[in-house]
This record gives sequence, structure tokens and C-alpha cells, in this order.
Amino acid sequence: MIEDDESLSTMVAEYLSSMGLQVTTRPTAADGLNTFDESAFDALILDIMLPDMDGLDVCRRIRATSDIPILMLTARGDEMDRIIGLELGADDYLPKPFNPRELLARLRAILRRQQEPANRHTSILRFGRLEIDRDRRQVHLDDEERSLTSYQFDLLRALAENPGRVMSREVLMDRVKGESLEAFDRSIDVHISRIRAAIEDDPKRPRRVITVRGAGYVFARQQD
Repeated sequence: MIEDDESLSTMVAEYLSSMGLQVTTRPTAADGLNTFDESAFDALILDIMLPDMDGLDVCRRIRATSDIPILMLTARGDEMDRIIGLELGADDYLPKPFNPRELLARLRAILRRQQEPANRHTSILRFGRLEIDRDRRQVHLDDEERSLTSYQFDLLRALAENPGRVMSREVLMDRVKGESLEAFDRSIDVHISRIRAAIEDDPKRPRRVITVRGAGYVFARQQD
């Protein structure tokens, strides 16, 4: 956890430790990045307002070399910060102040997505030139691997496992998180745009993940 508020990081660390998680806290981006490079972690809780570097820059640097699940924290109310964080590869976003139980639920959700049991899904979903390997958690288009974050992969899988079915943002958030948690609708839209950039021939004219205005999204049954 990279967080400069000592009282908050202590409270979170104590709570998560009481729930069986091992937590390492660092107060600055520099300390956090150094520790991240030296040790192995399962997830990162990252504050967006740090004294020596913007948390968004930290997210960008970590995402350039690692697909570790990232949960971002912020006291800012600006929706644009949330959108930028998701575009940079953050898996989830939680504004301050927050309930530690919600933080734990969101953290467990992104950890489940990253460490999903291998026997949960064993088959490969194929849609024309698109292949979704649920076991390896990989996506290929024309035999070329396409890069998605853990959250985006699970979002695509939720859609692909229900081809032809219109799925609302609320249903998708519940399916992907595994928890019925409050979230803002724009987060799904940002992730969908990233998915389209990865798997669509023309992201501005999507043929695989289609918007149903006022209802949600649908994954096309027939694809070339």
C-alpha cells in the first residue's frame, strides 16, 4: 500500500492483517516503487495524491512492466481522475473516505480475478478470428495476443459467455466484481473502450462488443 496518510495506512494495514492479508505500507512513491521492485506482491493499493509523485504516474510506471491488480484511492471528487486511472490500467477505484469492509471486498474481488482456480474454466471461446482462453486468461485476434488488464479480461469474458444477451452496466459490475458494490457507470464505459481498442478492427465502429443505447452492451454472436 502506497499512502502518505500514516493514520489511514496503519488503520488499513491493521484491518487487512486481521482478515488474513499481509500488508506492506510505504509513505511515498519513491519508497513504494523501490519496494515494489525488490519484492513480490499480489496486489497494490495506491493513493493518487502522494507528496513526491502523482499516483497516476506511479500507476503508469508499474503497469508498463507488471499486470499486478491495482486498486486506486483518492480524496479527489474529479471523475476525470478516475477515468484516467482506469485508462492507465488500474483495476478498480475507491474514493475517500471509505469503509474498510468495502476496501476488503474490492481487494478480494480483484485478487479472485487474478488468481482464479484453473479448474473453473477449461475451454476456449472462439468467435471467428477472436479467441478467448479462459484457462490461460489470454485473448488472441488472428493468432496475435492482445493485452488486457485483469478487470478487462473478466469483463470481456462475462460478455463473451453470454453472446447475444444485452447486459447492463450494473449486471456487468456485479458479474466481474463478484460483489454488489457501488460503482460509477463511466468506469465500465472506459474499460469497454479499452477492450474495443484491443479486439476490434475499427474501435470506432465496433462489431464484437456493441452498445445498446440506454440498456448496456451485447457481445455479437456472429463474427468474422
